[in-house]
Amino acid sequence: MDEALDQARIALAKNEVPVGAVLRIGNEVVGRGHNGPIESCDPTAHAEIRALREACQKQQNYRLPGSILYVTLEPCVMCAGALLHARVAEVVFGAREPVGGAAGSIMNVLESGWLNHRTKVTAGIGAEESSEMLQEFFERLR
Repeated sequence: MDEALDQARIALAKNEVPVGAVLRIGNEVVGRGHNGPIESCDPTAHAEIRALREACQKQQNYRLPGSILYVTLEPCVMCAGALLHARVAEVVFGAREPVGGAAGSIMNVLESGWLNHRTKVTAGIGAEESSEMLQEFFERLR
């Protein structure tokens, strides 16, 4: 989770919502990402999507079985869908997203039986530091 927090700090320094993600397969980091929708003018440039894209390119596969994604904020519906399609085995996240969280806060897309794959969810790891960065970012906006 420390590496995901580092990615969130990069987003914060760029005045993006501070979310960071790191995807691992075994002991190897295969993908990293930080939020970048503003800088890239791309609404899909969430930390999770960027980490998935990098990992899939490195693995030369759109499926990532056995992988674990560490992300500082609970994934949204878009990201949860992408994680399911990539067959990510587990998502470990820090802060809950009470407005649009799709891993237990509003709904649990990742562990539902809607699709033929389920992704295990572990919540609250690094939540305090993740929440503090988010609070700092939104206080700056006011």
